[in-house]
Amino acid sequence: MSSIAVRTRGRFRGGAGLGLVAWLAGIVFFLPIAWMVLTSFHSETDAAANPPAWGAALTLDGYREFFGAGGGASPWPALINSTVASVVSTLLVLLLALPAAYALSIRPVKKWTDVLFFFLSTKMLPVVAGLLPIYLFAKNTGMLDNIWLLVILYTSMNLPIAVWMMQSFLAEVPVAIIEAAQIDGARLPTVLARVVAPIALPGIAATALICFIFSWNELLFARVLTGVVAETAPVFLTGFITSQGLFLAKVCAASLVISLPVLAAGFAAQDKLVQGLSLGAVK
Repeated sequence: MSSIAVRTRGRFRGGAGLGLVAWLAGIVFFLPIAWMVLTSFHSETDAAANPPAWGAALTLDGYREFFGAGGGASPWPALINSTVASVVSTLLVLLLALPAAYALSIRPVKKWTDVLFFFLSTKMLPVVAGLLPIYLFAKNTGMLDNIWLLVILYTSMNLPIAVWMMQSFLAEVPVAIIEAAQIDGARLPTVLARVVAPIALPGIAATALICFIFSWNELLFARVLTGVVAETAPVFLTGFITSQGLFLAKVCAASLVISLPVLAAGFAAQDKLVQGLSLGAVK
């Protein structure tokens, strides 16, 4: 047998082995989600059975109770609050991060690597360390239980990672195109909106999706700084854990419904997400 055939067979076995590992890892990560989905369609009695009643009858009672059919609180205000906080903060992050990333990549400032490290270092601070000062500020300014306070917080929390990501994406934009637009008389806002943004659209979409996910899933600030008016979906979800016990089927139904916007956004933007992350990683 030739050495070429031996190497080819070895590469095939190696590729098959990596593929098998990838499939096993995917199944391991998917099983809890599948279990959650199945449990959400069971009654509370079947959901609490040990061992699990895999062949139990399916029902929509968990979803009916989540949407207030049993006389409980409606989830719609919390879902609307999460949507407003996540979407508005993501748009603000993009508006602020794009010119900042432009200055750090296409028109780099002095010691721009130090600037990026400073941005990233702000994410290393434990969130709980800033909770008390922010709470006191919100209390003294009358912004407790205000959705716009969460918008400001989510914008400031996601801005550093957005600038870090978009700097890498914008570094791939050809400078010659920007210079040609400037020669034609285009000012900076026009260059950003009509030249840089379309070219870096995959990276912008990836950044927007990550910021949206971070904002939608945030719990600590929303739990402490909101009450009834500005309650978000994750805070509403924690309300199902009561002194009466854990209603597993209803919690699984609520978790699935609250996860759907993130899953839908990821599925809709998966092509842009892959392109954006690849654009930022491959030089």
